[in-house]
Amino acid sequence: MTDTVVPNQPSTPEHSLKSGVLGLFDSAIMGIAGSAPAYSISATTVALFVAVGYGGAASLLYCGFFMFGIVFAFNYLSKSDSTAGATYSWVRRALHPFLGYMAGWALIVSALIFMVIATFPAGSNILGLFSNSLASNKGLITVFGALFFLMMVAAVAAGVTVTVKVQIIMSCVEIALLLLFAVLAIVHAHATPFSWHWFAPSIFNSGGTNTFFAGALLAAFYYWGWDVTANLNEETKTTARVDAATSTTSTSGLGGILGTIVVFLLFEVFTISSDMVLTSKQITNPSNAADILSVLGQDVWRGWGGKLIVVGVLLSTIATLETTLIQVTRTMFSMGRDKTLPSALGHVHSLRRTPIVATTVVTIISLALFIGSQYIGSVATILSDGYNAIGLQICIYYGLAGISVVVLYRRQLFKSVKNFVFMGLWPLLGAGFMAVIFVKVLPGLNNTTLIVGLGSMALGLIPMGWYWFKRAPYFEVPAKEDRHAILQEITQNL
Repeated sequence: MTDTVVPNQPSTPEHSLKSGVLGLFDSAIMGIAGSAPAYSISATTVALFVAVGYGGAASLLYCGFFMFGIVFAFNYLSKSDSTAGATYSWVRRALHPFLGYMAGWALIVSALIFMVIATFPAGSNILGLFSNSLASNKGLITVFGALFFLMMVAAVAAGVTVTVKVQIIMSCVEIALLLLFAVLAIVHAHATPFSWHWFAPSIFNSGGTNTFFAGALLAAFYYWGWDVTANLNEETKTTARVDAATSTTSTSGLGGILGTIVVFLLFEVFTISSDMVLTSKQITNPSNAADILSVLGQDVWRGWGGKLIVVGVLLSTIATLETTLIQVTRTMFSMGRDKTLPSALGHVHSLRRTPIVATTVVTIISLALFIGSQYIGSVATILSDGYNAIGLQICIYYGLAGISVVVLYRRQLFKSVKNFVFMGLWPLLGAGFMAVIFVKVLPGLNNTTLIVGLGSMALGLIPMGWYWFKRAPYFEVPAKEDRHAILQEITQNL
């Protein structure tokens, strides 16, 4: 039954990742690193403020509520199918191969776009340690960003155990620095007094629902990345079953929950701190688009002390580039193993057990896109358009995951209040919210964002059509008997 229903299960060593090497703490750290609190705050605060003004904290709060529905969906879906493909595999199992493939493709293209826009703040922040004027030189940003990216590729290629050890060190230092500057910001003189109104729905009244959903789209980008824990499923330990009536715990799913709680709190604290300490002129200054945290750092601690926060941003950027590389390479590896992309992508390094072919391909594509992007506009424009394009793709594959858990666990939903809320209602609300965001923001997006966001999704129809025509097993819709077997298997895993 397994071969028919889940075609991407590893069968030979050359198609198998290094299993059982990550524990719960490792998984939680990867979830935090994936969302990259310091990077997300530094790179996206300006875009969020431009979109919603002082409604940033409310956008993160309301989007965070619905995002947790998707987090819970991933938790249960990881129990039903622990392959590296994650949504690519889950959505196929629950809904249809077409939707599963597009969910996987959405992750691939969003990750590739992100690796382009993430390197701009990296290059800018490195140069900013030495000179503010150098930090705005797009040519130098491109050179330093490319070198920075290649360093991340080397770390990921070294193997997941090496990557996680590095992530633990970096993320702990990053969080410590963020907490230090959070305290400094709170006790610092404030340009704008705090207001509880910043959390109220009425904060969006001046701009209407369009403003709210524009903020929600950016807030989704803030949170995005915690789901790297799911793409590490095959490399993560699971707790043993205690007895027949006790379910196994999805280590990767719980790690994603813990990681999202931490980043939610950090996002709220620093969004509020930026609104209080900095003036609106400082926040909206285009030259601060990629590194607003360095501006905040200098306001609360002049001189080299304030530059410590830049170290936190650099560590966060390293962390999120690494986790994004993991996400996209594991997804491409899974698709190559299924022969829904070139089968060479499904091979791993004989010693490191990492998807070396997928890593090489992603590196070449990312560098080409990154270098080419310097010709399409200012850094601020590239960042803003990139965030919104990724936001659209996030809505697609997170929304499909939210629906999938409800379909796969439908026989369990009414067996307890916990099941109803965490398997059904909350994920369904999260999926619905993603769908509404997607529909509401489309009319207000510029052509570049639409072409990048939706055009790149449309490109996925080409390889999907080719490999469907070649009758890859992934595209075989499970028979009724197989679907019943899936439900029985899921019941046993609870």
